[in-house]
Amino acid sequence: MRQDVSGLVKKLDVEKVSRLLDIPLHRITGALKRKTLQYVRGKPELFRFDKPVSHVDGGTAVFIEPFDVVRGFPKISRTLMLYPAVSRHFSSCRKVAVEEKMNGYNARVALIGDEILGLTRGGFVCPYTTEKARDLIAKDFFLDHPDLVLCGEMVGPDSPYVPKSFYDIESLEFFAFDVREKITGKPMPVMERRALMGEYGIKSVRLFGEFDVIEAHIEITRIIKELGSAMHEGVVIKDPEMSVPPVKYTSSQSNCADLRYAFELYNDFGRDFFFGRVCREAFQSVEWGEDEETLGERCLQLGESILLPMIKTIKKKKAGERIAENVQIRVKSLDTVTEFQEYLRLLGVDAVFEEPQKMGIEYLVRIKRINHSTNDKTEAILGGQMWS
Repeated sequence: MRQDVSGLVKKLDVEKVSRLLDIPLHRITGALKRKTLQYVRGKPELFRFDKPVSHVDGGTAVFIEPFDVVRGFPKISRTLMLYPAVSRHFSSCRKVAVEEKMNGYNARVALIGDEILGLTRGGFVCPYTTEKARDLIAKDFFLDHPDLVLCGEMVGPDSPYVPKSFYDIESLEFFAFDVREKITGKPMPVMERRALMGEYGIKSVRLFGEFDVIEAHIEITRIIKELGSAMHEGVVIKDPEMSVPPVKYTSSQSNCADLRYAFELYNDFGRDFFFGRVCREAFQSVEWGEDEETLGERCLQLGESILLPMIKTIKKKKAGERIAENVQIRVKSLDTVTEFQEYLRLLGVDAVFEEPQKMGIEYLVRIKRINHSTNDKTEAILGGQMWS
């Protein structure tokens, strides 16, 4: 249902947004009507682009007071066949820089007014990410560079979104993989960005090196196999000057880890999530010229990643258990816990928070995120409902 946007237009300086983002006024009002540009109530108040509009990426946030804009992080294309894709995509480059793609959640950190805020990929201000960002990143960086946005990965076991423990991280860490201008979204060249992060003691994702475009696929294949054996995700391949958009490539072990996670919650994920990862396995196997034994191992790993977690879920439901994701957060302020509960309600996430446990100067809070779709579907099928 389309809504009357007159009230929203009064809140949002549409002419200023039109000017800064170079979007015609009618596109902005049209996005408000379609709810592609959504008002987010709370502190701070903002509007977020739920989907791309014109050349503006989804996740772009427009703050009301003080007025400011943080561009969304652009979607990174994925290559399935390294050699032809890299040589073609980076044909105008002599070299490519290869950095690690870490398995966490995408966060942007920016200074809005006099406050450091942490934004998720969708353009929401996450109170938990904000507390962690203020703790992990020196404010000096933003005082010296108020017009820049840190783009990075929040990684570690104390993540409410993607809890991973194989990085040898105690709680949660921020690893920068990009620095962009707030309003234009223009990226900083790779080595300039890494040097800048070093000046302020901000951690960066691992750099594997710069490689000639023609031979890069050989080095990347070696790197991916090493990352896979450590259960790490993959790489992002970049033009050192960031004039050509980057591309990503992942390990087989990461693909299967994603499938194991998703098939436990099989009815809460779209079919594209499953299909895409199976396709990655097929193309990688062909490009690597796997023999019959290696291919058999890949097939076994893939099959187990699909079937075993789903069978586990069905057995749990049959035993009367509720299907839920178990995550945790670690905070210094109990106000952050309350704010995060409200934030999850805003997103429509059903979550049960356990009592905080005091751990030194911090509190550990365990959370059960209830997956209603998988719960309901599994229960219905066990009760005799047809699959349709």
